[in-house]
Amino acid sequence: MNLRRVYLLIVVCSALFTGCSQPEADSSEPNVTMNPYEPQAYVRLTHPEWSRNATIYEVNIRQYTPEGTFQAFRAHLPRLKAMGIDILWIMPIHPIGELNRKGSLGSYYAVKDYYGVNPEMGTLDDFKALLQEAHDMGMYVIIDWVANHSAWDNPLATEHPEWYTHDADGNFQPTPWYDWEDIIDFDYNHPGIREYMTKAMRYWVEEVGIDGYRCDVAGFIPVDFWNNVRAELAAIKPVFMLAEWESRDLHARAFDMTYAWSLWDILHNICTKGGSPLQLERYMSHDVNSFPYDAYRMTFTDNHDKNSWEGNMYSNFGDGLEAAIVLCATVNGMPLVYSGQEAGLNRSLAFFEKDLIDWSKLPMEEMYSQLFDLKHRNRALWNGRYGGEMIRIVTDQPKEVVAFSREQGNDRVITLINFSDYTLEVQLKEGFTAGTYTALFTGENIELMTNKAYALPAWGYAVYHQTSGK
Repeated sequence: MNLRRVYLLIVVCSALFTGCSQPEADSSEPNVTMNPYEPQAYVRLTHPEWSRNATIYEVNIRQYTPEGTFQAFRAHLPRLKAMGIDILWIMPIHPIGELNRKGSLGSYYAVKDYYGVNPEMGTLDDFKALLQEAHDMGMYVIIDWVANHSAWDNPLATEHPEWYTHDADGNFQPTPWYDWEDIIDFDYNHPGIREYMTKAMRYWVEEVGIDGYRCDVAGFIPVDFWNNVRAELAAIKPVFMLAEWESRDLHARAFDMTYAWSLWDILHNICTKGGSPLQLERYMSHDVNSFPYDAYRMTFTDNHDKNSWEGNMYSNFGDGLEAAIVLCATVNGMPLVYSGQEAGLNRSLAFFEKDLIDWSKLPMEEMYSQLFDLKHRNRALWNGRYGGEMIRIVTDQPKEVVAFSREQGNDRVITLINFSDYTLEVQLKEGFTAGTYTALFTGENIELMTNKAYALPAWGYAVYHQTSGK
């Protein structure tokens, strides 16, 4: 008997023992097919239904009130709900390490106990009361999770030193190449830290009732770890996962949303460094052509990293601040508001000390309210595949004006922004549906048509919409 016949006999026998059936596609994953030429969705996870038209707000508990507690922050919930906030991202709530601490209060991101609550902010019951009140108002709460590193005096360093990376001399070390001297770096090549961290994340979802996580420096941790975390959390309830990173590979099975860092960089360059608005075309093109269609991108003009280390929203965007906010609220993505932006926060908050936000005035609140109300009502501005693709509107002022349209069903939004320091008139050539629109900020009806001139003041903007209400 030759070798080919032996091989065929083995195959036949194997088929008899295995039932001769073809492998089945995993029904838990959308668009799985045996046809290699059939298009498949890159994003395999399921977004929570409530995230489809959501906005997000970063809560800095320490600086929010004189008390700096969960209980004191609760007084602001009705205001935030009225402003149009859906997801509250609360910066780390865990006890802060004391060994090698920076400043007198330390960094939220030097976690001493992943199951504990920072006593400066209150108790676990206080946090649960905040969580329940937010839920009662129809808002959702995610907490900041620091999986990449811990405080030096986290008990894990004593109990499981093998879970950390070490320098050439065998000592604990901060994350390589960073000046994070108040933390030490985990080693995700060790199964032990993976199991511990996953169980801790399950605890806060299953036992406490949070709705997901914002994951610090998520790209420093292997993607397969995050994929498993998402699967285990999703088995408990629908969760929302935000990665502090900008990478498509995190979107397939782990994260609903990543940061649009590159958009911030481009807008900052245009508004304060003389960059050309044409730079935005590259971002828009990459978003439409290379970023996963159902991936959410978090857009922003400020967050705790930018504010603490790179200036405030006024210094970073100057006269173009409002224009940048409008763009972030109408491009593909979920807009973020950082604590104090609605109050006109015009300075960098101290990161390791108490530095109270001034809430005496709210100059930006109305603008956010109008933009977020439109996002909730108009499907063109919804997130991921639920919203409309950005279509470039060709104008006669391409070096100064950024113009685009988005459509979903009968809902349409057109955004025009003059990224120059002089007044101009712009004619719309192609890339939009002509018709009668409502101007968002004035409420007036306006007829948009090709080759008609529309005036935009220096750093001016206009948002026009057709909203079906369905």
